[in-house]
Amino acid sequence: MTPRETKPGGSRPKLAVWKFSSCDGCQLTLLDCEDELLDIADAVEIAYFLEATRTTQPGPYDVSLVEGSISTAHEVERIQEIRRDSRILITIGACATAGGIQALRNSMDHESLKASVYPSPQFIDALDTSTPIADHVSVDYELRGCPIDKHQLVEAITALLKGRKPSIPDYSQCTECKLAGTACVMVTKGIPCLGPVTQGGCGNLCPRVGRGCYGCFGPKEGANTAALAADLAALGADRRTIRDLFGGFTAGAPAFAEERSRHDG
Repeated sequence: MTPRETKPGGSRPKLAVWKFSSCDGCQLTLLDCEDELLDIADAVEIAYFLEATRTTQPGPYDVSLVEGSISTAHEVERIQEIRRDSRILITIGACATAGGIQALRNSMDHESLKASVYPSPQFIDALDTSTPIADHVSVDYELRGCPIDKHQLVEAITALLKGRKPSIPDYSQCTECKLAGTACVMVTKGIPCLGPVTQGGCGNLCPRVGRGCYGCFGPKEGANTAALAADLAALGADRRTIRDLFGGFTAGAPAFAEERSRHDG
Protein backbone atom coordinates (compact mmCIF):
# COMPACT_ATOMS: atom_id res chain seq x y z
CA MET A 1 0.00 0.00 0.00
CA THR A 2 1.15 3.55 -0.66
CA PRO A 3 2.24 5.82 2.22
CA ARG A 4 -0.44 6.89 4.63
CA GLU A 5 -2.72 9.69 3.52
CA THR A 6 -4.66 11.89 5.89
CA LYS A 7 -7.74 14.00 5.77
CA PRO A 8 -7.56 17.76 6.24
CA GLY A 9 -6.37 18.47 9.77
CA GLY A 10 -4.07 15.43 9.87
CA SER A 11 -6.58 12.79 10.99
CA ARG A 12 -6.73 9.38 9.37
CA PRO A 13 -9.84 8.21 7.46
CA LYS A 14 -12.24 6.28 9.69
CA LEU A 15 -13.02 2.73 8.55
CA ALA A 16 -15.94 0.68 9.86
CA VAL A 17 -16.72 -2.99 9.16
CA TRP A 18 -20.29 -4.18 9.72
CA LYS A 19 -21.92 -7.62 9.84
CA PHE A 20 -25.46 -8.58 8.92
CA SER A 21 -26.82 -12.08 8.13
CA SER A 22 -23.71 -13.97 7.02
CA CYS A 23 -21.00 -16.43 8.04
CA ASP A 24 -18.22 -13.85 8.74
CA GLY A 25 -16.09 -15.26 5.89
CA CYS A 26 -15.62 -11.92 4.14
CA GLN A 27 -14.56 -10.19 7.35
CA LEU A 28 -12.06 -13.01 7.88
CA THR A 29 -10.69 -12.26 4.41
CA LEU A 30 -9.73 -8.81 5.68
CA LEU A 31 -8.02 -10.36 8.69
CA ASP A 32 -6.27 -12.85 6.39
CA CYS A 33 -4.60 -10.04 4.44
CA GLU A 34 -1.62 -10.59 6.78
CA ASP A 35 1.15 -8.17 5.75
CA GLU A 36 -1.28 -5.89 3.93
CA LEU A 37 -3.41 -5.62 7.07
CA LEU A 38 -0.58 -3.90 8.92
CA ASP A 39 -0.45 -1.20 6.24
CA ILE A 40 -4.24 -0.88 6.24
CA ALA A 41 -4.30 -0.48 10.01
CA ASP A 42 -1.61 2.21 9.74
CA ALA A 43 -3.36 4.07 6.92
CA VAL A 44 -6.84 4.23 8.47
CA GLU A 45 -8.42 4.52 11.87
CA ILE A 46 -10.42 1.34 12.46
CA ALA A 47 -13.41 2.83 14.22
CA TYR A 48 -15.71 -0.21 14.26
CA PHE A 49 -14.77 -3.84 13.52
CA LEU A 50 -16.10 -6.25 16.14
CA GLU A 51 -14.48 -9.25 14.43
CA ALA A 52 -11.08 -7.72 15.25
CA THR A 53 -11.52 -5.44 18.28
CA ARG A 54 -14.01 -4.52 21.00
CA THR A 55 -13.05 -0.84 20.71
CA THR A 56 -15.73 1.16 18.91
CA GLN A 57 -16.10 4.79 17.93
CA PRO A 58 -19.19 6.68 16.81
CA GLY A 59 -19.64 7.92 13.25
CA PRO A 60 -19.54 9.49 10.84
CA TYR A 61 -17.29 7.07 8.96
CA ASP A 62 -15.31 7.71 5.80
CA VAL A 63 -15.63 4.13 4.53
CA SER A 64 -17.96 1.36 5.67
CA LEU A 65 -17.51 -2.25 4.57
CA VAL A 66 -20.77 -4.19 4.92
CA GLU A 67 -20.98 -7.99 5.00
CA GLY A 68 -24.24 -9.94 5.03
CA SER A 69 -27.78 -9.79 3.72
CA ILE A 70 -30.86 -8.11 5.14
CA SER A 71 -32.96 -10.82 6.81
CA THR A 72 -34.78 -9.10 9.71
CA ALA A 73 -36.76 -5.92 10.26
CA HIS A 74 -34.10 -4.73 12.69
CA GLU A 75 -31.45 -5.09 9.99
CA VAL A 76 -33.51 -2.87 7.67
CA GLU A 77 -33.38 -0.08 10.25
CA ARG A 78 -29.74 -0.68 11.09
CA ILE A 79 -28.44 -0.51 7.50
CA GLN A 80 -30.26 2.78 6.99
CA GLU A 81 -28.49 4.21 10.05
CA ILE A 82 -25.12 2.97 8.77
CA ARG A 83 -25.77 4.52 5.36
CA ARG A 84 -26.49 7.89 6.97
CA ASP A 85 -23.23 7.67 8.94
CA SER A 86 -21.03 6.56 6.00
CA ARG A 87 -19.50 8.74 3.31
CA ILE A 88 -18.65 5.67 1.18
CA LEU A 89 -20.42 2.32 1.59
CA ILE A 90 -18.97 -0.85 0.05
CA THR A 91 -20.84 -4.16 0.15
CA ILE A 92 -18.57 -7.21 0.42
CA GLY A 93 -19.45 -10.78 -0.50
CA ALA A 94 -22.31 -12.75 -2.02
CA CYS A 95 -24.64 -12.20 0.95
CA ALA A 96 -24.34 -8.42 0.83
CA THR A 97 -24.44 -8.17 -2.97
CA ALA A 98 -26.96 -10.91 -3.87
CA GLY A 99 -28.69 -12.10 -0.69
CA GLY A 100 -26.40 -15.11 -0.21
CA ILE A 101 -27.22 -18.79 -0.05
CA GLN A 102 -30.01 -17.90 2.39
CA ALA A 103 -31.87 -16.19 -0.47
CA LEU A 104 -32.95 -19.67 -1.59
CA ARG A 105 -35.84 -19.19 0.82
CA ASN A 106 -37.16 -16.24 -1.18
CA SER A 107 -39.19 -18.47 -3.48
CA MET A 108 -40.43 -20.80 -0.74
CA ASP A 109 -43.08 -20.69 1.97
CA HIS A 110 -41.30 -19.07 4.89
CA GLU A 111 -43.61 -20.38 7.62
CA SER A 112 -43.21 -23.97 6.43
CA LEU A 113 -39.45 -23.58 6.32
CA LYS A 114 -39.30 -22.28 9.89
CA ALA A 115 -41.49 -25.11 11.12
CA SER A 116 -39.27 -27.71 9.45
CA VAL A 117 -36.04 -26.31 10.95
CA TYR A 118 -36.84 -24.88 14.39
CA PRO A 119 -38.58 -26.65 17.30
CA SER A 120 -40.19 -23.33 18.35
CA PRO A 121 -40.64 -21.35 15.11
CA GLN A 122 -42.83 -18.76 16.85
CA PHE A 123 -39.68 -17.26 18.36
CA ILE A 124 -38.01 -16.68 14.99
CA ASP A 125 -38.32 -13.03 13.99
CA ALA A 126 -37.18 -12.93 10.38
CA LEU A 127 -38.34 -11.52 7.07
CA ASP A 128 -39.72 -13.82 4.40
CA THR A 129 -36.81 -12.89 2.16
CA SER A 130 -33.05 -12.44 2.31
CA THR A 131 -32.06 -9.45 0.20
CA PRO A 132 -28.86 -7.61 -0.77
CA ILE A 133 -27.91 -4.32 0.85
CA ALA A 134 -28.55 -2.41 -2.39
CA ASP A 135 -32.26 -3.26 -2.14
CA HIS A 136 -32.47 -1.01 0.92
CA VAL A 137 -29.85 1.76 0.62
CA SER A 138 -27.56 3.24 -2.01
CA VAL A 139 -24.25 1.41 -2.43
CA ASP A 140 -21.10 3.03 -3.78
CA TYR A 141 -19.11 -0.09 -4.70
CA GLU A 142 -19.57 -3.87 -4.65
CA LEU A 143 -16.95 -6.52 -3.98
CA ARG A 144 -18.41 -9.87 -4.94
CA GLY A 145 -17.52 -13.44 -4.08
CA CYS A 146 -18.02 -16.12 -1.45
CA PRO A 147 -15.78 -15.05 0.09
CA ILE A 148 -14.40 -11.89 -1.52
CA ASP A 149 -10.96 -11.86 -3.10
CA LYS A 150 -8.44 -10.23 -0.74
CA HIS A 151 -6.57 -8.56 -3.59
CA GLN A 152 -9.76 -6.78 -4.66
CA LEU A 153 -10.33 -5.71 -1.06
CA VAL A 154 -6.85 -4.25 -0.69
CA GLU A 155 -7.18 -2.56 -4.08
CA ALA A 156 -10.51 -0.98 -3.10
CA ILE A 157 -9.23 0.38 0.22
CA THR A 158 -5.99 1.61 -1.36
CA ALA A 159 -7.83 3.34 -4.21
CA LEU A 160 -10.24 5.12 -1.89
CA LEU A 161 -7.38 6.32 0.32
CA LYS A 162 -5.74 7.78 -2.80
CA GLY A 163 -8.97 9.34 -4.02
CA ARG A 164 -9.36 7.24 -7.18
CA LYS A 165 -11.98 4.78 -8.37
CA PRO A 166 -11.23 1.14 -7.46
CA SER A 167 -10.35 -1.13 -10.36
CA ILE A 168 -12.92 -3.94 -10.12
CA PRO A 169 -13.23 -6.55 -12.94
CA ASP A 170 -16.38 -6.32 -15.06
CA TYR A 171 -15.64 -9.18 -17.45
CA SER A 172 -16.82 -12.78 -17.33
CA GLN A 173 -15.08 -15.73 -15.70
CA CYS A 174 -14.39 -17.06 -19.21
CA THR A 175 -12.20 -14.03 -19.87
CA GLU A 176 -10.31 -14.79 -16.67
CA CYS A 177 -9.77 -18.37 -17.86
CA LYS A 178 -8.38 -17.14 -21.17
CA LEU A 179 -6.06 -14.64 -19.45
CA ALA A 180 -4.75 -17.42 -17.20
CA GLY A 181 -4.36 -19.92 -20.05
CA THR A 182 -6.91 -22.30 -18.47
CA ALA A 183 -8.60 -24.70 -20.88
CA CYS A 184 -12.41 -24.49 -20.97
CA VAL A 185 -13.80 -27.31 -18.82
CA MET A 186 -17.07 -27.32 -20.77
CA VAL A 187 -15.34 -27.77 -24.12
CA THR A 188 -12.55 -30.16 -23.04
CA LYS A 189 -14.32 -32.18 -20.34
CA GLY A 190 -18.05 -31.57 -20.78
CA ILE A 191 -18.29 -30.26 -17.20
CA PRO A 192 -21.20 -27.87 -16.48
CA CYS A 193 -19.84 -24.39 -15.75
CA LEU A 194 -21.36 -20.97 -15.04
CA GLY A 195 -18.25 -19.16 -16.25
CA PRO A 196 -19.83 -17.57 -19.35
CA VAL A 197 -22.44 -15.71 -17.24
CA THR A 198 -20.42 -15.10 -14.05
CA GLN A 199 -18.44 -11.97 -13.26
CA GLY A 200 -14.70 -12.59 -13.05
CA GLY A 201 -12.48 -11.68 -10.14
CA CYS A 202 -12.01 -14.87 -8.11
CA GLY A 203 -8.59 -15.61 -9.55
CA ASN A 204 -9.80 -18.47 -11.75
CA LEU A 205 -10.08 -20.77 -8.72
CA CYS A 206 -12.34 -23.60 -9.89
CA PRO A 207 -11.68 -24.02 -13.64
CA ARG A 208 -7.91 -24.05 -13.12
CA VAL A 209 -8.29 -27.23 -11.04
CA GLY A 210 -10.68 -28.84 -13.51
CA ARG A 211 -14.02 -27.88 -11.91
CA GLY A 212 -16.83 -25.82 -13.32
CA CYS A 213 -17.48 -22.29 -12.03
CA TYR A 214 -20.12 -22.18 -9.28
CA GLY A 215 -21.07 -18.54 -9.89
CA CYS A 216 -19.78 -17.23 -6.55
CA PHE A 217 -19.24 -13.75 -7.98
CA GLY A 218 -22.77 -13.52 -9.36
CA PRO A 219 -23.99 -12.73 -12.86
CA LYS A 220 -22.01 -10.42 -15.10
CA GLU A 221 -23.80 -7.51 -16.71
CA GLY A 222 -25.99 -8.68 -19.59
CA ALA A 223 -25.60 -12.36 -18.69
CA ASN A 224 -27.39 -14.60 -21.22
CA THR A 225 -28.42 -17.31 -18.78
CA ALA A 226 -30.99 -18.84 -21.14
CA ALA A 227 -28.34 -19.51 -23.80
CA LEU A 228 -26.02 -21.08 -21.24
CA ALA A 229 -28.84 -23.23 -19.85
CA ALA A 230 -29.48 -24.53 -23.37
CA ASP A 231 -25.79 -25.39 -23.77
CA LEU A 232 -25.79 -27.15 -20.41
CA ALA A 233 -28.80 -29.20 -21.48
CA ALA A 234 -26.99 -30.10 -24.71
CA LEU A 235 -24.13 -31.42 -22.56
CA GLY A 236 -26.61 -33.75 -20.86
CA ALA A 237 -27.48 -31.73 -17.74
CA ASP A 238 -31.05 -32.34 -16.57
CA ARG A 239 -33.45 -29.70 -15.26
CA ARG A 240 -32.53 -30.31 -11.62
CA THR A 241 -28.79 -29.97 -12.30
CA ILE A 242 -29.33 -26.69 -14.14
CA ARG A 243 -31.65 -25.44 -11.40
CA ASP A 244 -29.11 -26.23 -8.70
CA LEU A 245 -26.27 -24.58 -10.63
CA PHE A 246 -28.17 -21.31 -10.66
CA GLY A 247 -29.31 -21.83 -7.06
CA GLY A 248 -25.99 -21.54 -5.27
CA PHE A 249 -24.20 -18.78 -3.41
CA THR A 250 -25.74 -16.02 -5.54
CA ALA A 251 -29.19 -17.54 -6.03
CA GLY A 252 -30.84 -14.24 -5.09
CA ALA A 253 -29.28 -12.29 -7.96
CA PRO A 254 -32.18 -11.57 -10.37
CA ALA A 255 -30.59 -13.13 -13.47
CA PHE A 256 -29.76 -16.37 -11.64
CA ALA A 257 -33.05 -16.45 -9.70
CA GLU A 258 -35.08 -16.14 -12.91
CA GLU A 259 -33.14 -18.91 -14.65
CA ARG A 260 -33.41 -21.14 -11.60
CA SER A 261 -37.19 -20.66 -11.51
CA ARG A 262 -37.48 -21.72 -15.16
CA HIS A 263 -35.98 -25.10 -14.26
CA ASP A 264 -37.71 -25.61 -10.93
CA GLY A 265 -39.94 -28.64 -10.72
